[in-house]
Amino acid sequence: MDNRHTIILMQTSQNRASRTFMDYESISQAMDGICALYERKLKEINPTLRNISYDIGDLYNFIDGLADLSGLVYEHSIQAYLPYDREWIKQKALQRLKKLAR
Repeated sequence: MDNRHTIILMQTSQNRASRTFMDYESISQAMDGICALYERKLKEINPTLRNISYDIGDLYNFIDGLADLSGLVYEHSIQAYLPYDREWIKQKALQRLKKLAR
């Protein structure tokens, strides 16, 4: 079920030129990509820290701070992409981090 091509559409600021997309082979990889994006941002902000940690609330604040964020997930049965909103991405990110923490 997770092996579905996923496209993340993102706008980082109110500037329309900040629109971009990232594509992944699965929902899990897409969630890993969003976490990696946040981790890179944390390293930018804190260049001298060797170990950076965060909790789900921090990740949610990052996601909520983006001007726009949504996902498109390929559904084989209808041969089309289904759209998902920011809240869905937050739920999937939490599920992914819980799975990785086991």
